[in-house]
Formats: sequence, structure tokens, C-alpha cells
Amino acid sequence: MTTLPDYNAMSDAEFRQTVRTFVETNYPDIPRYSLSRLHWDEVKPWYMVLSENGWICPTWPRDHGGMGLNAGKHLILIEEFERYGAARVNDIGPVMLGPLLLKHGTEAQKAHFLPRILSGEDVWAQGYSEPGAGSDLAAVRCEAVLDGEEWVINGQKTWCTLGMDANWIFILARTDKTVKKQAGISFLLVPMDAQGVTIRNIENLELEAEFCEVFFDDVRVPADHIVGHINDGWSVAKALLGHERVFIGAPRLSAAALSRLKRIAQHSGIWDDPVFQDRYVALQCDVLDLSDLFETFVDRLRDGREIGADVAMLKIFQSELYQRISELMMQVAEEDAGLRHAPEGDRQLHAAATYLSARPTTIFGGSTEIMRNVLAKAVLDLPA
Repeated sequence: MTTLPDYNAMSDAEFRQTVRTFVETNYPDIPRYSLSRLHWDEVKPWYMVLSENGWICPTWPRDHGGMGLNAGKHLILIEEFERYGAARVNDIGPVMLGPLLLKHGTEAQKAHFLPRILSGEDVWAQGYSEPGAGSDLAAVRCEAVLDGEEWVINGQKTWCTLGMDANWIFILARTDKTVKKQAGISFLLVPMDAQGVTIRNIENLELEAEFCEVFFDDVRVPADHIVGHINDGWSVAKALLGHERVFIGAPRLSAAALSRLKRIAQHSGIWDDPVFQDRYVALQCDVLDLSDLFETFVDRLRDGREIGADVAMLKIFQSELYQRISELMMQVAEEDAGLRHAPEGDRQLHAAATYLSARPTTIFGGSTEIMRNVLAKAVLDLPA
């Protein structure tokens, strides 16, 4: 395991230069500034560079192979990767499952799965949503029945991001139908090559296969492939949802879009227009506010505190801000806004790709309407 310096002891300026030098020196020959998610075979070289240098899991504790970054340093790393246009790796394992196993997994699960995430040997997908169980995850119907020393799983998951690239998936499955819906759910780990697993791709608005459906037909996994206790998966899921919504609410998408907006405005010749500048600075202030709010929630994660229902603010703020930036980008791009491919081959000028990628952000990870209801009920104590 690579022995890393204590990055938190560095000044912000020193750490920023360290990250900038690292990415400029080590980034492989793969696309930069890609607005669509690259698949595993495309992004694997970058994942392996990060893995080999101990940078693949920035927020994991150092004694578990992570960088141990605090919230402020993590923001700097995100900003510098976005500045360079580094591709987003398959990060379900590093960002979502790894922290959950550190908190809820058995010692055997940690010893087996964490090193395989670090090395890239295991690539994970998330199996939460189902037809009829999206924002209302407690309505899941995918069923797991304990048969001796094995779980037998039947059902369907949908909107699994890059699930076609994964060799493992974690799922929420109903393990007790006799209790209220939140109380009869378990959290299971399933290999994608298990007999009875079928994967079907789903194209997004850009006609790219970014998502997939996963079907389970009498899929059998060992009984110890459960995280937490039987029928206590909702507690595990809520912890993961909070963690997911923190990082869905990260400012990286909006910050990168703001940078592209500047490039497009310069290309269109309106960068110095005072009306445009007024709108740009207002969005820039929103991105700074979002960064401060994001840091607040990451601090909670680093301190081991629970992520409460108020994390919905972060997810709402980020997704709506990203859409507002993309909408102004389309106005500024003028005739280039309708192009299917990047103008002049420059991805930084591709307004349409940003606009399309921003559309689903108010839906995935919990729709904005549901998130506002959560805030009203759980934070403002308004009647349901």
C-alpha cells in the first residue's frame, strides 16, 4: 500500500499545486472535458493511475487505503480535476459502498471488498430504483428469500448508472412482507455474473447507454452477502442515501459548467457585455454558496456524524443551479446551441451536451418535488 503524506497538513495553496501537478503529469491519453460518462474500458487507465498512487478514494481513512482528506482539501481536489477536464471514474465503489462498508460491514466484508475497490478488481453498480420505487425507495418489490445458507433473489432494478460495466451490484431487497414497508428490507451484495442475472441497456437523452436495467431470476448468493442485519436494510440505505446526496450535491458539475459558460461567452464575443457579466457573477456567487454548503455536509461525514434530512437542500441547490447555468449557456451559444457535436471539436464549447446532461439532475437521487416534501416534513416540521 502506498504511504501517502498528510495532505491535510499542507496549506490549501500547496495542496492545490500538488493536485494540479499530479493530474497534469499523470493523466493518461483518454478524453478530457467529456460531458458524458466514459465506460470502464475507456476510463480504466485513469482509475488505475489513481489506484496505484493511493488517490482513488480521497475521503477514506488513510489506514484503509484512502487519502484521508478533510472537506476543504477534498473540494480542492474536485476543483482541480474539473479544471483539467479529468474524466469521472466508475466511483460507486469508492464514493458509496466503501464508506458504507467501513461503517456497517463485517470485518470479513471489509477485508475482502475494500482492497478490491482500491485495486479496481471490483467495479460496483447501485441497485436501488425499480419501476414504481424511485424516490419512494421503501416501495421496493425485488424480493430475497433465505433458503438455507443462500438468498434467492427475484425482481428488477432500473436506472443503474454504468451497471453494464460492473461485476458487482448492491441492492435493496424485500425480505419480509408482513411488516411496514421500511421494516422489511435488507441490503445485499450480488455478483453480476451470478446465474439468473440479466442486464439490458437504457439510452439517455444523448442516445448513449449510460444506464441499464438488471433482472434477477432465482439468483442465489451466500447468506453472508448481507450488510447489516436482516430487515434492517432501510437504516443502511438511509445512511448511503445521505452520503450519496452529499456527493450528488457536490459543486463540481456547476463549477465545471460555469467554466464552460465563460469559454462559450468568450467564443460568442459577449464576455465583456455588462448584462451578461451581471448574470454570470450571480451564478458564480451561487456556486461559491454551494461550495460552502457542500463543505458543511462533508465535514459531518468526516466527523462521523449522521447526515440528516436537511441534505436535501444540497441536492436541490446543486441540480437547479446546474440547470440554470446550462440554460444561460444555450442562450449565449446562439446558433451553436443546436449542434449534436462539439463546435470546432472543442468540448468546452458544447452547450447542448451540458444542457442535456443537466435535465435529469432534478430527478435522479430523489426528485426535487420529493426532496422539498422531505424538507417540509422532516426539517420544517410542516404537516404531511
